[in-house]
Amino acid sequence: MLNINMGIAIRNIFFSVIMSMLMLAGDIASAGEPGLNVGPKLHPTLTAAQKLSRQAYDKIVAAQLANEWDMKGHAQRARDLLELVNEELMLAAEAANKNKGK
Repeated sequence: MLNINMGIAIRNIFFSVIMSMLMLAGDIASAGEPGLNVGPKLHPTLTAAQKLSRQAYDKIVAAQLANEWDMKGHAQRARDLLELVNEELMLAAEAANKNKGK
């Protein structure tokens, strides 16, 4: 009787761990990824910076998916900052467009 209950408990724990890992992977993959939306013809340097920012973001996501250890939220914070970088690059391009003829 004890072995049956132990088997059920282990199965439930295993199922919970797998479901948690799948949910985490989904959260990581579906987070607000930085886009590539700065015009390369008008702002080639900002476009290059945006591409590098996106590459860094993708590498952090890969590290989070591959890492077995807790990063204590630092990788997520880095991703959040790269999303902010992307927004700022877009704002810089918009500002440059507005001030082009001045």
